[in-house]
Amino acid sequence: MYIKRTAVIGSGTMGADIAYVIANAGIPVVIKDVSEDALEKAKAHIDDLFQTRVARGRMSPEDVQNRKDNMTFTTSNADLADVSLAIEAVSENMRVKRAVFRELDQALPPLAIIASNTSALSITELADATGRADRVAGFHFFFPAHMMKLIEVISGTSTSQETLDTLRRFAEEIRKIPVSVKECPGFVVNRVLMASMAEVLRFQHETQIPYQEIDQAITKAGLAPMGPFVLGDALGLDVALEVARTLTAAYGDRFQPGPQLEALVGEGHVGLKSGRGFYTYR
Repeated sequence: MYIKRTAVIGSGTMGADIAYVIANAGIPVVIKDVSEDALEKAKAHIDDLFQTRVARGRMSPEDVQNRKDNMTFTTSNADLADVSLAIEAVSENMRVKRAVFRELDQALPPLAIIASNTSALSITELADATGRADRVAGFHFFFPAHMMKLIEVISGTSTSQETLDTLRRFAEEIRKIPVSVKECPGFVVNRVLMASMAEVLRFQHETQIPYQEIDQAITKAGLAPMGPFVLGDALGLDVALEVARTLTAAYGDRFQPGPQLEALVGEGHVGLKSGRGFYTYR
């Protein structure tokens, strides 16, 4: 199957990043959200990413305009009528995602693929909300999507080989590296990452060592390009908590983080997007 036109559903930081990656590869993309305000923020974020490339001499203003001409920002399902692939990038909540999948199943052409950017949720359960389970898969980008090369291509129990092959080719077309993953909670990368994150959170709670000192120790040792607390704030602590809950339910208490995460999210401090998380940004 050839992907001629795409859509990204959800225009938060991750959705905007994914849309930028697709547009930068010269592929038409519709960015859909229920909020005009969210779409305006996504436009500003994407503009910043393109202008960074111009400033570094990697693109001309004319190239940027050509890419932006292939982008459509909308709140209407009518703009999805000729989409071949829709990538869902809404909040990490099964109820919300299933509602989006039901809506997409009605709005998209019969042969279109619906892919989820979920970090940990069941692809099979998402597919069951549609009448096209063979055309549903996971397509998991990593933060920040415009920089990270890996994409997990995840099969559900009914995902067809044609769907998986199409998504792998599409990942390569947008200059990413696809890795095929069979469905399991957390898939590969987040299962490893969240186990490490849970242990770091427990360690910090027990020792009360400042977040910054732990982050600096990890980065200076070359163990990771950024510390776990900086990364958590960038990803969104609400997302991290939902993933931790999913993995704890599946694998047990080794994925249960320290109490800091629950407390911060409960207070509305979810990281960069709220101005405060483990660190304060404004």
